Amino acid sequence: MSNFVNGKQINKKSGIIKSMQVEKMMPGILLLIASISILTSIGIVLTLIVDASHFFREIPLKEIFSTKLAPLKENPSFGFLPLIAGTFVTSAIAMLVAIPIGLTAAMYLSEFSSVNRRKVIKPIIEVLAGIPTIVYGFFAYSFVTPLLMKIIPGLEAKNALSAGIVMGIMIIPLVTSLSEDAMNAVPDSMREGALALGSTRLEVTFKVIVPAAISGIIASFVLAISRAIGETMIVAIASGSTKNFTLDFTQPMQTMTAYIVEFTSGDAGSGTVGYYSLYAVGLILFIFTLLMNLLARYITKKYRKEY
Repeated sequence: MSNFVNGKQINKKSGIIKSMQVEKMMPGILLLIASISILTSIGIVLTLIVDASHFFREIPLKEIFSTKLAPLKENPSFGFLPLIAGTFVTSAIAMLVAIPIGLTAAMYLSEFSSVNRRKVIKPIIEVLAGIPTIVYGFFAYSFVTPLLMKIIPGLEAKNALSAGIVMGIMIIPLVTSLSEDAMNAVPDSMREGALALGSTRLEVTFKVIVPAAISGIIASFVLAISRAIGETMIVAIASGSTKNFTLDFTQPMQTMTAYIVEFTSGDAGSGTVGYYSLYAVGLILFIFTLLMNLLARYITKKYRKEY
């Protein structure tokens, strides 16, 4: 009996020791796993900076911020303003589509929809986020563009307008979901108080709920813009590859992401200035996206209200 008790005590003690060893190891393991995303981000940034530095050593800033882009000519020029203009025109059109539709949908789901309707409508809206972007691209080129050509005379077969509209449709779920979450975070006591004072549900939505949730709503807009700026396949298929500097959305435009897609197909030889221009454009795109994300965080912190 004594040996059995002693064996049981020994097993229990060894189990405790193992448990303590695992307990000591786990913070390090969890830190290592959590650091993977940080290390990946650092690797991406270093890759962009190192390879883009070869380009910036060859091409002066004056040329980079010019309007002439002809990377494959005998005497190439690398003015990135046409790419920047194309990116911002398509993104602006996308936001003109996504903001009113997404915000309206969020207001309906948060303030007017019944629970049963919300369970049906919200998953349907979120399905849009799961559609591959290349499908959106073919939809823009084969359906939206022919439809717009019947309405707008002189519209090119490839143009920034149809690409921007379809990009806006694609990011509607992002605006809707984040805006609705921000509105749902507003306490019910504020709704009930406004209704008790005689306000209608529409007045409560526009004068109480939206102002109270404005930090989350604006953050959803900024994050949606970041998503639009980084979109690739829709603009590559529907917007065209014309490198002329223009703000006319009825004309074909090339965005920064579409430029990268075009050149990664093998047009630029490895080690050439044109090849390194891919990394320069990628670095500029990364900076724009980073600034948008920082802006979203700043707005969220500045205008966040604690309830």
